[in-house]
Amino acid sequence: QVQLVESGGGLVQAGGSLRVSCVASGGTFSSYAMGWFRQAPGKERECVTAINWSGSRTYYVDSVKGRFTISRDNAKNTVFLQMNNLKPEDTAVYYCAGRAGILLRTLTHEYNFWGQGTQVTVSS
Repeated sequence: QVQLVESGGGLVQAGGSLRVSCVASGGTFSSYAMGWFRQAPGKERECVTAINWSGSRTYYVDSVKGRFTISRDNAKNTVFLQMNNLKPEDTAVYYCAGRAGILLRTLTHEYNFWGQGTQVTVSS
């Protein structure tokens, strides 16, 4: 059974940066596409960014393009989300997700494994 554990969330002022990490265990990480989703209170969970198995392809939702960067280290079973120039509207619980397939996808139902989430709060 694959387990995903996020870390690195917290409170930051607008314009600041955070890096969140997700470590996978119990599976073959290099065969999974990975994604970062977020859910703000009263809103649906959305895919912020995703990456294919090798890191050669990525996806970003328009609202974070140029500010967020996803990357992965298959040797360390870890996917990262670097968030720069954070805005109050980025405040949400951020979830790491994995899917048993090498192609990246952006819909929640296409992901098989989920972390517990980490809170990111951006103050104005």
